[in-house]
Amino acid sequence: MSGSFRFTAPTPPKHATGRSAEVYRQLADDFGTDRAATFTVLSASPELLASAWALVRESLLAGPGTRTGREVAALGVSLANRCRFCIDAHTMFLHATGDADLGETIAAGGVPGDPEYARLLAWAKASRAPAAAGRTELPFPADQSPGYVGTALAFHFINRIASALLTESVLPCDLQRLRAVRSAAGRSFRRAVRAELAPGESLVLLPEGERAVPQWAGDSPVGPAYAALRSVALMGAAFLDEDEQARAREMLSAWDGAHPPAYWPELPGRDRPALRLVLLAAIAPYRIEQEDVDAWRTPQHTDHCLVHLVAYGACLAVERAEAALTATTARMHTVRPTAAQEAQ
Repeated sequence: MSGSFRFTAPTPPKHATGRSAEVYRQLADDFGTDRAATFTVLSASPELLASAWALVRESLLAGPGTRTGREVAALGVSLANRCRFCIDAHTMFLHATGDADLGETIAAGGVPGDPEYARLLAWAKASRAPAAAGRTELPFPADQSPGYVGTALAFHFINRIASALLTESVLPCDLQRLRAVRSAAGRSFRRAVRAELAPGESLVLLPEGERAVPQWAGDSPVGPAYAALRSVALMGAAFLDEDEQARAREMLSAWDGAHPPAYWPELPGRDRPALRLVLLAAIAPYRIEQEDVDAWRTPQHTDHCLVHLVAYGACLAVERAEAALTATTARMHTVRPTAAQEAQ
């Protein structure tokens, strides 16, 4: 996947060294390609790259639950966030799992015929709006929360990175918009998608440090991966002063999850460029323009600085989603029985 990069010039995988080179090795083995733009775009910060990869690997690729179910969750979150890049990518991955019609139905705005997938999709889409997420029944057993909650939170982060820093083109000339191309791409990923991965192998790549592991993750490797990504992403707060940090959290606290209208008077102007970029990254990353980046960037602001600033805004939104989803997880340890259970 060779998506076009906006605002940054990432290091190509073949030139990577150290931690980043190890991430790309795992990407090639476990994800099916070392050229996934959603990760390469973070290469200016090896710590962000490694932490984002670890969370995706341990939840989407190796977490509990089914790969098809976790792909439905990733696709549902991407639809809620209007991340065209990720919608197209995970539709292709559902082709790879053998669930092409399911992926096509969801990507087109339809509802799966399978009621379990329909509930999972609704849960994932509701996760953008905390009030709705808090009312949505868990569509999976509580012991599968690391896989499904981890995947949802991973894609609340990845969607925002992709929408802010990538174009919408997964493939050149938007070829991924053709079903035949999605089918062919799915076949190329089939072996990787259907492989059984050993959990925890990405944790050796994480930056060192003691971090609080979230309760919803239990003793799963998803917990350390999520804690590492949150810790590294929040470092971007250093680009805002204390008043701006407080204002960002205040606006996120009041946000209901809706996509903002074209006229958005609450958004700070370009005279407060760091705060503006953080809020755009959190709420409407697809609306970040070159002028927004230029208003903030100085000769001292490298690509490393920009990806950390965007990651900070993304993480503020992820924290809100986590609070809503995990409140539901803690409250609902019993879920709707499956058809097989009802028949017993």
